[in-house]
Amino acid sequence: MKPVRTAARAMLASIFVIQGVRSLVKPDATTETASRVTDRMKPLLEKADPRIPTDARTLVRIKGASDTIAGLALATGHFTRPAAFVLAANLVPTTIAGHPFWDRSRPDAKVHQTQFLKNLGLLGGLLLAAVDTEGRPGLGYRASHAVDRSQHSIKRSQRSVKRALRTAKREAKIAAMSAATARRLPG
Repeated sequence: MKPVRTAARAMLASIFVIQGVRSLVKPDATTETASRVTDRMKPLLEKADPRIPTDARTLVRIKGASDTIAGLALATGHFTRPAAFVLAANLVPTTIAGHPFWDRSRPDAKVHQTQFLKNLGLLGGLLLAAVDTEGRPGLGYRASHAVDRSQHSIKRSQRSVKRALRTAKREAKIAAMSAATARRLPG
């Protein structure tokens, strides 16, 4: 199963690495398309932090760097879950801005629909990679089972304490009876 995961992650990541490098080297090729999203995000980015660049060209390059780094991480098996999550998050605005198939006035609406659906498939693969624990239990599972084990451990401890108290009571009773018997004996 491991070779299949490794190959699948590399195949899934390849498009992001290639497109990321292209965006870094030639950001102007996608700046106009990206500006449909970046222009809407500009007020939000400026409000969040005025130091954040808001021009489409810079944001395209930042996304390109992010896709390249996350794609390489996913392909090489390093930080695969966070890398897949970053790629999935980056894919959503790209898909919406780049493939508006719902605009039927465009002559290339069918092509955009195909590309939109391809990106939707990639998003599904990335989401699977983001939750893939490679056969090991996930964090949620481990946390819930740790709680269960702790509760069982506490119950066992409580039973042990109750047993020890009953034993101590019995022994105290026996000791008291022995002391009373010893006082009654002539001596």
